[in-house]
Amino acid sequence: MERRVGTVSMGIRCPIIREHDDLAQIVADSVLSAAESDGFAIRDRDVIAITESIVARAQGNYAPIEAVAKDVREKLGGETIGVIFPILSRNRFSICLRGIAKGAKKVVIMLSYPTDEVGNSLIPLDKIEESGVNPYSDVLNLEEYRRLFGKNLHEFTGMDYVEYYGELVQSVGAEVEFVFANHAKAILDYTKNVLVCDIHTRERTKRILRENGAERVVGMDEILRTSVDGSGYNSKYGLLGSNKSTEDVIKLFPNECFDLVEDIQKKILDRTGKHVEVMVYGDGAFKDPQGKIWELADPVVSPAYTAGLEGTPNEIKLKYLADNEFADLTGEALKEAISQRIKEKGDNLVGDMASQGTTPRKITDLIGSLCDLTSGSGDKGTPIVLVQGYFDNYTN
Repeated sequence: MERRVGTVSMGIRCPIIREHDDLAQIVADSVLSAAESDGFAIRDRDVIAITESIVARAQGNYAPIEAVAKDVREKLGGETIGVIFPILSRNRFSICLRGIAKGAKKVVIMLSYPTDEVGNSLIPLDKIEESGVNPYSDVLNLEEYRRLFGKNLHEFTGMDYVEYYGELVQSVGAEVEFVFANHAKAILDYTKNVLVCDIHTRERTKRILRENGAERVVGMDEILRTSVDGSGYNSKYGLLGSNKSTEDVIKLFPNECFDLVEDIQKKILDRTGKHVEVMVYGDGAFKDPQGKIWELADPVVSPAYTAGLEGTPNEIKLKYLADNEFADLTGEALKEAISQRIKEKGDNLVGDMASQGTTPRKITDLIGSLCDLTSGSGDKGTPIVLVQGYFDNYTN
């Protein structure tokens, strides 16, 4: 019988994960138990995805803010430091800021405006236009910011992040000053020791600072790259991808986990004879149309995945074929013609008009976004996602 269902994404429930749990065994057991209880079969090229949160939890990849403070102090000198381009987030950055501030006597926070890097609004765009301020060139201090724009509350959290971040720094005994600017070198009028907090543009920011006279430039990706007094760490991303565990403890992005995805892949193969793909995923790479927030606050969507998930889709646009190459066909003849065209497609469709409008994104970014939307970030209790049929096409 012809299959009538394409891609399916299913959230899989599993036990609450604790430090030192055998995550590979739990994931394999949970997926196979779900298949048995709900009556579906595991197929070749199914994708099992695990949220980064439970991977880090099983690894015990946590760090107290004192470890952050010590690393910041050693790398930036412990006096006045610039903290530039942080995102506006209670979950993502506030806990990091407490640790950073404990490692300095004074923190100069430079915020980009009207939004942060991932789209959180600091100042409504209408207020920028009314003020006559040019965000590409104008540098504002706190007094000027308040006089021009007053108090601005985040649409979703209701937070005044300027006030909130200022209080966090002062709560650990450091002095705070604010600067509002969009060009990195503006911070050098305040200090030559800078902690770069942007995520996806961090290398460019570091280069600009070094070229313009900064003495010490360190990225958040360079804080806690190694353990400090037994703390957790991330050897590639440091503090990037971390979030709050408690008021004094940070949960870091999972450390090396390629062995984990390959272990899960092998366990499923041994128990079912099916070759599945496995990935760890964090934030999906999509933009919210209401708040204009780009969800990707992690450094990557997927920090680890099996080899079969490498690359980008190689797809043909069905509506292009139907409206152009086979515009004179209908019914079964149209179906057969399109199916044959798909079977004959090359391995690289770059430049082929039939592929226009398909998504040239990494497969892991696309599947990770699907999984992030499936698992959600609240109380669904499905930190494992099974995706079936993703690699099928119209001919399967």
